[in-house]
Amino acid sequence: MSKLNKDNLREHIRTILEASQEKDRKFTETIEIQVGLKGFDPARDKRLNANVLLPLAPKISYKICLFGNENQCDEAAEDGIPHKNQAELKAFKRNKKLVKKMAKSYNAFVASSTLLKKIPRLLGPTLQKLGKFPFPVGPGESVAAKVEEVKRTVKGAIKFKVGMPMCMSFAVANVTQSQEEIELQIITIMNYLTSIFKKGWQNVKRVHIKTTMGAPVKIYGF
Repeated sequence: MSKLNKDNLREHIRTILEASQEKDRKFTETIEIQVGLKGFDPARDKRLNANVLLPLAPKISYKICLFGNENQCDEAAEDGIPHKNQAELKAFKRNKKLVKKMAKSYNAFVASSTLLKKIPRLLGPTLQKLGKFPFPVGPGESVAAKVEEVKRTVKGAIKFKVGMPMCMSFAVANVTQSQEEIELQIITIMNYLTSIFKKGWQNVKRVHIKTTMGAPVKIYGF
């Protein structure tokens, strides 16, 4: 259960939205949540991974590419989804620069469950290192539906090191969404995170939210 004070949270959301509207931005600002952590021991706690499915997609635009078989690529083409088949992936010849360039062109990747197993052999470890290893598309699963799910999924990780700040940050919403929608997104992600922290809310030092160009606003902690 979230320990965020809903009245305060709504007021802070209103504050950052009003500040965003005061500026004539040339793009839609994303709202980011920054979670400062405590109570983790870098000598014992090596890494923390989070993979959160939000009620709504936090960003306006996404570029997601499918690595699929012939039928899936045909389906993707009909829905206007970028796609590559096995032969096209093989053409990269595990070239790190080419794979990295492709990775920068897309927000995320999805792949057929069969082709997914071949990604390390076809493309090398680059996508894994960049945190963009494809999400699996199961047999009979709609490519379009999977893409929509990925748009709602945010990933984060932290490697604990002595002397390094312990903080996780995620894109959680955007300024075109309503205050109620943004509140739901924030509560959803905090409920998830505290469920995977070893001591729940006791591991949360403070939480801030901010728009892309805005100042951070504290919503929890001291």
